[in-house]
Amino acid sequence: MSVPFALLRHAATEWNAARRLQGLTDTPLSAVGEAAARQWRLPPPADRWRRVSSPLQRARRTAELLQPLAAVTTDWSLREMSFGVWEGRTVGELRATLGRAFTDEEDKGIDFQPPGGESPRAVIGRLSRWAASLAAAGEPVVAVSHKAAIRAALALATGWDMTGRPPHRLDWHCLHFFSAGRDGGLAVDRLNVPLTGDR
Repeated sequence: MSVPFALLRHAATEWNAARRLQGLTDTPLSAVGEAAARQWRLPPPADRWRRVSSPLQRARRTAELLQPLAAVTTDWSLREMSFGVWEGRTVGELRATLGRAFTDEEDKGIDFQPPGGESPRAVIGRLSRWAASLAAAGEPVVAVSHKAAIRAALALATGWDMTGRPPHRLDWHCLHFFSAGRDGGLAVDRLNVPLTGDR
């Protein structure tokens, strides 16, 4: 039996605006992000589901501000991918300073791994274990997470190896619905579902 759940990326931070890799760096929401999250309202049926988030403050705060207001629990499985020593840098900076070494790493897709960081394959593994536990519990949730983690969920659901264009374009201001199976597999249900009050 599969269990539905919804994924949402956290609202904006100053590092998002500067296009810096955040990873496990615990950046807060910016004033713009706080204002946006206060306007976001979950659509049915997600508005009645339990709320869970990454423990990083930008995700947790977003989950706390979502309408209708609800209690939030955190789960370390939903954390962002670690970008290791590259956190705080932009992709443009890394391409300019590291050159071929960086682009060769990018070309590895799900096996891309920053020095001291985590690969998308590792993120897929922890999300698969989380999905299996969610299916076993049998309770749908809204999970607030992060861009790289949600891309990993899409890869898990579709078989995308993270080379080339993704099979679906994700709007990072929308809710994405998936189903979790007891085997840890994911299936895409509906993507890019608008949040009332956004934009």
